[in-house]
Amino acid sequence: MQNLLSELVADVSGAWGAAIGGLDGLVVESYANASVDLSLLVAEHAGLMRAVNQAYEVTLSGGASRELFVRGERLSAYLVPIHHDFFLMLALDGGANLGQARLYGAETARKLEETL
Repeated sequence: MQNLLSELVADVSGAWGAAIGGLDGLVVESYANASVDLSLLVAEHAGLMRAVNQAYEVTLSGGASRELFVRGERLSAYLVPIHHDFFLMLALDGGANLGQARLYGAETARKLEETL
């Protein structure tokens, strides 16, 4: 799994970290270019992912969420569900390439789904 995460970070312009997180907020595996602990990012985004899932599946009857992108001034995160218990999170800087994140993120999530 580590090799898939490192490849994803290398392939996406502006990416600096990637992690597999559980909806419980715990990190399953992570990779970062710098010595950064992605645990806090995973924990916070797990809460967002749970809220989005609840809103789309239950409240809005819109079906399962397929991706989530949160953009801040200096930090962005792109999340793709792996299946109902896990998600892939890609940590991005402010000028990252969202198209690459979506393309390579979906591809990596499919590969991880086979592993998990």
